[in-house]
Amino acid sequence: MDAIFNLISPEFFHMLVRFAICTLVNWLIVDRLYYQKSKRRDFYFTFMLIGVAIFFIVFFMIFVLEDMKGKTGIGVGIGLFGIFSIMRYRTDTMPVREMTYLFLLICLSVVNALASTMTFAELIITDAIIVVSVWVCESRLKLEPCKLIQYDRIELVKPECREELVADLEKRTGLDIIKVEVGGMDLLRDMAVLKVYYKTEKNRGSNSVDNKVKIKNTEY
Repeated sequence: MDAIFNLISPEFFHMLVRFAICTLVNWLIVDRLYYQKSKRRDFYFTFMLIGVAIFFIVFFMIFVLEDMKGKTGIGVGIGLFGIFSIMRYRTDTMPVREMTYLFLLICLSVVNALASTMTFAELIITDAIIVVSVWVCESRLKLEPCKLIQYDRIELVKPECREELVADLEKRTGLDIIKVEVGGMDLLRDMAVLKVYYKTEKNRGSNSVDNKVKIKNTEY
C-alpha cells in the first residue's frame, strides 16, 4: 500500500482531493437544484461530464505548462478561450437557464482546477458561496413551466378575446393556464404561435422551451 502511495506525487494527490470537491459541488448544483425543477436528464448528463472533462483539461494544461517560463499565461489564456468556445458546439439552441448552468459549471471546474495555491478550506468556502447563490436564485424565483403551441383559431388572439382564448386552450390541452403570449402569426394559413405558461403539481416542471417553432421562416 505504501508503495502505491509513493507512486503518486503530492500535487496529483491534491488534485484528486480538489476533483472530489469539484464533483461534489457540481452534483449538488445539478442534482439538487437544477434537476429538481427541470427533470432534464439530457442536460444532467451534459453538465456532469463537461464538469469532469474541463477540470482535467485545465489541470493537466497547467501541469504541462508550469515549466515553460513566460508561456504559462499565454497557454492558459488560449486554453480558457477554447474551453468557453465549446459552448457553441451544439446544433440546437440551448435555453437561457441551461446556458447559465453550463457556464457556471465550467467556471467552477476551472476555478477548482486552478486553485493550487488555495487551502482546501478556502476552496470549500468559495464553492459553498456559489452553491448558496444558486439556491437563493432558484428558491426566490418561481419559474413557471411553459410550452409553445401552434394555434389554429387565429381570430381568438385578439386582446378582447383573451378570456375565450384561455378557455379554449385549457379545454383542448388540459393545462391550468396562467398566461398566454402571442408570437409569430401566419395569416395565410390562419395560424399563430402561442407561448403558454401553466401551473403544475407542486409548481414543478421545466420552464424551458426545447425547440423553436417556425412558421414560414418566422421564429418565436
